[in-house]
Amino acid sequence: MATKEKLIHHVMDGEPVGSRTKVTVVGVGMVGMASAVSILLKGLCDELALVDVMEDKLKGEVMDLQHGSLFLNTHKIVGGKDYSVTAGSRVVVVTAGARQQEGESRLNLVQRNVGIFKFIIPQIVKHSPNCIMLVVSNPVDILTYVAWKLSGLPRHRVIGSGTNLDSGRFRHLMGEKLKLHPSSCHGWIVGEHGDSSVPVWSGVNVAGVSLMALNPDMGTDKDKDNWKHVHKEVVESAYEVIKLKGYTSWAIGMSVADLVESMVRNLHKVHPVSTLVKGMHGVTEEVFLSVPCVLGNSGLTDVVKMTLKPDEEAQLKKSAETLWGVQKELTL
Repeated sequence: MATKEKLIHHVMDGEPVGSRTKVTVVGVGMVGMASAVSILLKGLCDELALVDVMEDKLKGEVMDLQHGSLFLNTHKIVGGKDYSVTAGSRVVVVTAGARQQEGESRLNLVQRNVGIFKFIIPQIVKHSPNCIMLVVSNPVDILTYVAWKLSGLPRHRVIGSGTNLDSGRFRHLMGEKLKLHPSSCHGWIVGEHGDSSVPVWSGVNVAGVSLMALNPDMGTDKDKDNWKHVHKEVVESAYEVIKLKGYTSWAIGMSVADLVESMVRNLHKVHPVSTLVKGMHGVTEEVFLSVPCVLGNSGLTDVVKMTLKPDEEAQLKKSAETLWGVQKELTL
């Protein structure tokens, strides 16, 4: 008799129930692993699956995480090149793709990554047809559209990480300026993730006190406090981090875990994430941009109707037109 049989008496008939909350991360690069670690440290799943084409790197990352199992609340960590390892996932986080190079715009990445998505997305849907897909790969807005088209999933189950991180950066910098914790600083970045993102100055507040009511010139060239520079820092921050350390990872990983938490725990929290915005704010193109959205265990269930100023709506529409111009040229 084996040691296990001497030690343990099996009571129930049949096999135990499998994972209730399985999360998959596709891609074990810097962003994928930061996302995986952030998800594990928040205890958001009872099974984590990693998948990538680089088998040695994948195996090493899985082993490294498994060796830390004692310090985690996740029962099972698995990995494999074959997407069958992802079967039955509630949430699939897609981080795979070509990495943004120093000085390269997110839009320049698009065609390189579409080819990768043509392989990845059908495999995900084949093994987890009921999953919520969270796209993180850049350019995230276009690739979320690509994932939606390739997957055949309903729009509420294909979400882009969008400006959740941009808004986090904005609130951090706002906190630095006001000497407050970011959670007490409220402000939203919407639109495209990155260069043409839109700060909603009219909604910036602390404890319900509108900063624009105190400073009507906020966000304009006439603003003596130069709040416009805060948004400029948000836009440039990713490029700065890439210049300094070669890539971004920790902040986007924590942002991903923040979104996953709202979904697996059914929190109904509002996040600025990328969704289909056709018909909203004057956008007529079939594009994905970030607006405030409610996330729960069904995915993205609702959109908050923001009150935007004419110039903010104009910026959104311009972004939509730019993205649509790129999307029209894609071969899906």
